[in-house]
Amino acid sequence: MKAPLLTTTLIYLTFCAAVSPGSNLRAAPPTRQFTSHIALGKLALKTASVRIGDLNGDHHLDIIVANGRHWPAQNAWFPNDGKGRFNNRIPLGKDPDRSYAVPLADLDNDGDLDLVVGNDRQPSLIWLNDSQGTFPASTPLAQQPQPTRNVTLADLNGDQHIDIVVANRSRQNFFYLNNGKGQFSKARTFGTGADSTIAVATGDMNSDGHIDLVVANRDQQPNVVYFNDGHANFARGTSFGSGQDNTRSVALADINGDQHTDIIAANIGRQNTIYFNNGRGTFRRSKDFGMADGKTFCITTIDLDRNGSEDIVVGNVQQPNAVYLNNSQGEQFNAIPFGPAGHVTYGLDAGDLDGDQFPEIVTANSDGLNFIYWNRPAPAKRP
Repeated sequence: MKAPLLTTTLIYLTFCAAVSPGSNLRAAPPTRQFTSHIALGKLALKTASVRIGDLNGDHHLDIIVANGRHWPAQNAWFPNDGKGRFNNRIPLGKDPDRSYAVPLADLDNDGDLDLVVGNDRQPSLIWLNDSQGTFPASTPLAQQPQPTRNVTLADLNGDQHIDIVVANRSRQNFFYLNNGKGQFSKARTFGTGADSTIAVATGDMNSDGHIDLVVANRDQQPNVVYFNDGHANFARGTSFGSGQDNTRSVALADINGDQHTDIIAANIGRQNTIYFNNGRGTFRRSKDFGMADGKTFCITTIDLDRNGSEDIVVGNVQQPNAVYLNNSQGEQFNAIPFGPAGHVTYGLDAGDLDGDQFPEIVTANSDGLNFIYWNRPAPAKRP
């Protein structure tokens, strides 16, 4: 099946505080563009997440997608041929899953990328890599099905082994500690037990050397940072945002270059927000960006233009996706819409797929084809 052509109109905007279409903003010359694109595969599925990583050890970045959401579908990964082509689709396992997440990390310390499939209403699965991109068998993370919406991988207790954090909507959230062999402890809890959690990001938010949990909640529940006491206990927390935000995703990055990790929140029904960290895990200063009636479902950060600062990429539903190039330590951005307004983008990731040192963007779309958007120089501005 031939991929449909997309028509994308690029608009380049600069903002100093809040960004939204229709604002009186001075034009800024663009440095990058994301008009060139290809479809990833030929199947229009309910894709909820996409991740980029070298799965087969050939030093080229591959792509894996999580399909299904509430309905069973086959997950799959696409090996990179070394030239940024992804013509081969390899199913993950033999059975369909109701998948929302498929994060990558080395779980058994053998030097390759393993993965965890986060499933809704059926057990989430651990898949260990044989170093060649083959995943012989899966192991359930827990026998009890959960309404999982997100899985995050990070070393929570400082033992140099990657642990698993599971976000469950309107149920208890859990984490599982790794013994270093890809075997995990019994579930340990964080949060209230009734959080409507959609996503969890991990990072040291109060500069104490321990990995904390940053929780995005929906349904007008407060978003929360849960601080790690150094022993993977997360009893102490602080909220951020209005307390009634409908936050769908969070990303962590030092946006303003002060060596402290900031929070970028993706919201539904209002603008997205950057919460600036004072270094002690307090977020009193913030900045809104994007559309006033935005429908952002996913967000990530990466240096797309290689100017040394973290840029922001957002995936939207029934609105164009957008890149925000960070040009002045989080105070001024170039906003570059990409992709059509009709897409339902549930997930995205970024990485250099063609070896030119500039990261591409891959979008995971529900009920539509997934796409790779190539990072290319913008045309020179005419005098």
